[in-house]
Amino acid sequence: MQRLVTQCSAFFHENNVRLIIYRSGVQKMNVRQKYRGFVCVLLGFGIIGLGVCSLAAVRAQIPSQMQVADAGELPELFHNAFDRLITKEISAREPAALDEKQGGTTLVEVGESLNENAVPETYKIMYRLFGKIPLKMVTVSVVPRKQVYVGGTPIGIYLKTDGVMVVETGEIQSADGNVCCPAENIVKSGDYIKAVNGVETDTKERLVECISACGGEDVVLAVDRAGEQISLKVHPVQDESGTYKAGIWVRSDTQGIGTLTYVDRNGKFGALGHGISDIDTGKLLDISGGILYNADVISIIKGSQGVPGELAGVIHYSEGYRIGEIEENRKDGIYGETVGFPAMSETMKLCETAYKQEVVQGPATILCSVDGTCKEYEVDIREIRLNGSDVNKGMVIEVTDPELLELTGGIVQGMSGSPILQNGRIVGAVTHVFVQDAKKGYGIFVESMLGH
Repeated sequence: MQRLVTQCSAFFHENNVRLIIYRSGVQKMNVRQKYRGFVCVLLGFGIIGLGVCSLAAVRAQIPSQMQVADAGELPELFHNAFDRLITKEISAREPAALDEKQGGTTLVEVGESLNENAVPETYKIMYRLFGKIPLKMVTVSVVPRKQVYVGGTPIGIYLKTDGVMVVETGEIQSADGNVCCPAENIVKSGDYIKAVNGVETDTKERLVECISACGGEDVVLAVDRAGEQISLKVHPVQDESGTYKAGIWVRSDTQGIGTLTYVDRNGKFGALGHGISDIDTGKLLDISGGILYNADVISIIKGSQGVPGELAGVIHYSEGYRIGEIEENRKDGIYGETVGFPAMSETMKLCETAYKQEVVQGPATILCSVDGTCKEYEVDIREIRLNGSDVNKGMVIEVTDPELLELTGGIVQGMSGSPILQNGRIVGAVTHVFVQDAKKGYGIFVESMLGH
């Protein structure tokens, strides 16, 4: 009997252990399944997130607006195999006269031609990925392709500000020995003083003269502040020399050297590819006008890591060397009209312009004069930013020409405005250098300069 009990006890013990082991195995299997499921969910979200980010990146590269030479043209965007995955649908707007009567838009399938009698000035293209996923609706303007005379020659620039620009305020040691700052918290850096007590002040010398003549009375300054016309009252103080001063540091003109980009068939020029800003305030100068002079490069300071190089030159400030009148100073360059254009055009090359979507990564050249001769040097377009927020940084270029690298180390100050040429067309102009790598720099699309 005791033996039977012992055997039964052993049987139940053995089966209980097996049951525990079985349950433990099931629990481990459940944990593995849950872990695998969790990993699969994370992987799925990761793939979806990557897809969304990739889609957003593609959309960000597509510009909201483009120009074409012919109505119905379907611009390529990436100039690689990725373009094969993108389909295009034209939504063509009818001419204004018909639009008023009929309204709406006309959808034209890819491959069809727009109605010759209803060629729009602008129309829209919907870009889709795989023909299904909408990427962006792009407004396309029909703009005849232009021809311009390409520059590349050094120019001397003289700009006159529209009023006297305030750089900053400063302290004055008054006649009684006190230190004061009469204009502090009244005028601001970047203000343009147009008049003092109703008397126009177009030069800093005239401003000083008007304040000196105040006789210790308050003066009223007519100021342009970011486009707003305001009046400010300042009380000048007499310094130790007996002269009345307001403690304002000002500037009424500036000058420098750059490169001519192009001259169009009407004698209008564009240069620099970026605007001229005040060296102290960093703000774009408001100008009343300026003059473009011939200039010569007399020495080169090579660029190196962390130190931008420079073309040092001489500007010929005389009537016989005046080559143009500067009319505008904009973010995308300086513009105006040349003097003696027919004669100038005889020494320049006529070249077609490229639309920004026609620019491709790869070999190109820049036209500049660093050794007294205007000639082309090899560069490589590394990156294209069709939808970049900074108009002056539409391209990233790298100098590859051994001769130019030997002369300048790459891109240096004074080369701004040098035309960039590719496939027989002018595609843009050099604007900035990478401070940490003088071989590289930015360029602006010529389309942006022509559309100023």
